[in-house]
Amino acid sequence: MHADPQVTYSKPPVETKVKAMGLTAYLAGVAGMAVLQAVADDPSMIAFLPDWIEAITLPLVPTALAALAGWKARHTPRPDLPADQR
Repeated sequence: MHADPQVTYSKPPVETKVKAMGLTAYLAGVAGMAVLQAVADDPSMIAFLPDWIEAITLPLVPTALAALAGWKARHTPRPDLPADQR
């Protein structure tokens, strides 16, 4: 009878992709708040958009930027995992 060797896992690092997405979402949210402050002072900046498009677009901008950052960031390698789990 053959026993499988004991596999020990190190504390996994936070994926670079997760860090990039989180930071980008935060920074885009801060920038979005600054834009909202400017628009509150001068609503004519976005008056040409229908209200429903404004409501959809505002949350999509930070989401899209975070997705792009995650897609562009490199994968964090896990050499401590067995080859079939990397």
